[in-house]
Amino acid sequence: MKINNVKIFLAFLLTSYFLLLTTYTFPQQENVPLDHQVYTFLKEMKVKNLPVNIHDDSPNMSRAEIRKNLECIDSLSNGLSVTEKKILKKFQNEFYDDLADSTNTYQLFGEQAGFSKNGTDFISDKMRYVYAFRNDDVNFYLNVLGRAMYGQSFKPKITNAELYDIGFRFRGTLFDKLGYSLTVQKGGVSGSPDFAPILDPRLKYNFKYIENIENISNYDFTEGYLRYYSEPVKDMSLAFQIGREKIKLGYGYESKFVLSGDHPLLDFFRINFNYGIFSFTSLHASTVGEFNADRSKDFTKLIALNRFKLHFKNLLDFGLGEGVIYSGRGLDLAYLNPLAFYKFEEMSLQDRDNGVLWLDLQTNCFKNLEFQFTFFLDDDPLGNLQDLSNYINKTGYQIGAFWYSPFSIDDLSLVFEYTRIRPYVYSHDNPKDTYTAFGQLLGHNIGPNSDQIFMRIAYNFNEKIRFNFDYQYIRHGQNIYDSQGNLVFNAGGDAFVAHRDIDDPIHIEFLDGERINQNIFIFNVRYEPFRNFIFDLFYREIMNKNISREISTNSSYGYLKLTFEL
Repeated sequence: MKINNVKIFLAFLLTSYFLLLTTYTFPQQENVPLDHQVYTFLKEMKVKNLPVNIHDDSPNMSRAEIRKNLECIDSLSNGLSVTEKKILKKFQNEFYDDLADSTNTYQLFGEQAGFSKNGTDFISDKMRYVYAFRNDDVNFYLNVLGRAMYGQSFKPKITNAELYDIGFRFRGTLFDKLGYSLTVQKGGVSGSPDFAPILDPRLKYNFKYIENIENISNYDFTEGYLRYYSEPVKDMSLAFQIGREKIKLGYGYESKFVLSGDHPLLDFFRINFNYGIFSFTSLHASTVGEFNADRSKDFTKLIALNRFKLHFKNLLDFGLGEGVIYSGRGLDLAYLNPLAFYKFEEMSLQDRDNGVLWLDLQTNCFKNLEFQFTFFLDDDPLGNLQDLSNYINKTGYQIGAFWYSPFSIDDLSLVFEYTRIRPYVYSHDNPKDTYTAFGQLLGHNIGPNSDQIFMRIAYNFNEKIRFNFDYQYIRHGQNIYDSQGNLVFNAGGDAFVAHRDIDDPIHIEFLDGERINQNIFIFNVRYEPFRNFIFDLFYREIMNKNISREISTNSSYGYLKLTFEL
């Protein structure tokens, strides 16, 4: 009897191993950085109603996923414009890894990959690697990354700053299933140290730059992760990832309620599961509080997020998510459980933490037109939704539309979005549990007690030149302080200042406090003369009007940026 049990157990192990490590062949399993242009192209093709799967709610995609989508687009290429076909061809050369050879790819060092060694290909439309190695089970690709940026402020006074950085990225896949990536960049700043973070907002939460104890203002960025991907059965996918990279979560064209990506990189463990109409994402991440010169006051905060989505083909995607932010202790096993309702668990842990809920939907039933909607709840306002002026009603919503090829104009995009966030959203009684990281909002960038109208026009002149024009109208009710910096009236306009039970009123009107209106105009032209050498010409005009004090101020700046990948 015991021998039979052992045989059954061994058979179970072998079956499990076979399901996880079967004969499916997967292309590259490392993710493509979210700033890559291919995401914009795939988004436009999705709105064009081509059957691509880009999951905007959790947008990071592997090279394998992107290739599948490009193959789908290629199968329907008769419906593409001339420019769309050229863009498709450009990305096919980049993401069809098994078809890479000396005709479309160049490498500086090494021979094993079989790519071109002709020096004239260094400046061309071929893909380029400093070093590449590949065989049936292992591959490795090394690139040098660089950036040079000159920016100038025109109003209220003329000032300038220059940013320069250099680094590398190596990536690859082992045994068709384990993707890996490491990116390191180091840079320096000359010119105005106060203007530089306006040019690159990441400097606002870069420790080396803020610490500023060296003779040269400098900064550094790093990302790295391991990602394991499997298809246990047909049409089922399962991915595990641990590490650090730029991530976003939720819907939103200009910014997102849940994780906007406009914040410090998070260190995280993530599970992605898809089967049939159902998909699920579970994320557990860590970050830090605001910068403090006194290291003893530094602390770690942790973020747990779960989201499931139902995909109804040719109709819509519907999602429901939950999250919690906690600090003051190590990893809490309750929040490591992906199959749990966090709000009830948070209550069972004595209501110490900051919980959020959200629901959203995105249509996929209209050709060239997409709608999306998000409703966000901070803490537990469900019992007070009928009283919209109660401070407990920490809610927000966002509705938007994406129109591609409007009026039958190929390669043109129009986006409209309205966002409204009530007072005190993202704040918490425990200042360590605010919905922030390193002093920056994790969610939508306009912050609490604000609303925004956002419009975008984008046009691809060809596969090398793209133009964007953005317009934002933002209204914000900010807290009122006296001349000594004391808080006089808490309007719920600051995520770092929670409602005070004794000092602050129970009822607060939307946009109460010191009213600030902003009109923001952004122009951007991107030009890629040859592969992965990209010039960006950028200009922003900001018109501020303090309605309460009847004061108007304008500011404007622009920059020219070169980014390259060798």
